[in-house]
Amino acid sequence: MAVTTQSPPSKSGMVPKMTATVPLVEFVNVSKTYKEPLLKSRTIHAVQDVSFRIEPGEVFGLLGPNRAGKTTLVKMLLTLCNPTSGSGTRFGQPLSARSTLARVGYVHENHAFPRYLTAVALLEYYGALSLVTYDTLRERIPQLLRRVGLDDRSNEPIARFSKGMLQRLGIAQALINEPDLLVLDEPTEGLDLTGRHLLRDIVDEVRARKGSVLLVSHVLTEVEAICDRVGVVVNSRLVFTGSMATLLQSSSPSPRTLEVALEELYRRVQP
Repeated sequence: MAVTTQSPPSKSGMVPKMTATVPLVEFVNVSKTYKEPLLKSRTIHAVQDVSFRIEPGEVFGLLGPNRAGKTTLVKMLLTLCNPTSGSGTRFGQPLSARSTLARVGYVHENHAFPRYLTAVALLEYYGALSLVTYDTLRERIPQLLRRVGLDDRSNEPIARFSKGMLQRLGIAQALINEPDLLVLDEPTEGLDLTGRHLLRDIVDEVRARKGSVLLVSHVLTEVEAICDRVGVVVNSRLVFTGSMATLLQSSSPSPRTLEVALEELYRRVQP
């Protein structure tokens, strides 16, 4: 099925600090294959011929069923694995340019933080990895912990934190370097209503300063509320990219919902 494309609209109407010809993220005909661990003769196509771009100031949602290829795309974006073919860029540089990772923040749904560290120690560690100066960290860490509601637990071992507290700490960790690109992989997992509102505020702030956000989520209400454009991956292929309005208009029932639109799209592209 041919991929539907549409130029990204700007919600804020502000002029991007980078030109439209230099997206913060771009994948061009990217594919990733693996050999089956037990049957070496079998090839697994995790991602096939995927192309999309994320512009400055844009919130881009990556949707699709389980095992569609979304996690592999995120791993390639973060240089945790390399494309088998095709090419990708981050801030106009090849994905292999690891120095640009210092401008990226990443929130995962299941954090594997060292449980013996305190919240302050963890943020100092990740701040150093992101090349943030010590003086800046001394000022920024208390502000971030207060922002995510953990300032009263800042010197406790992470082992005592609940899942929701860990997710809040993960948000603080992702913001320690004031990233230009924020990658959110199921970020609302474990968060209460206040935490979800906090996350929306943070996304709005990143967008306002012309940073970009990549959101991977199965929580469709969150996707519909904050995304400018979406890409839909099914069976390792990108089958749709475009605005939320275009995706909703593609479904037949009325009133149209994102869930209905995705279900119809999945049916159309299934072999």
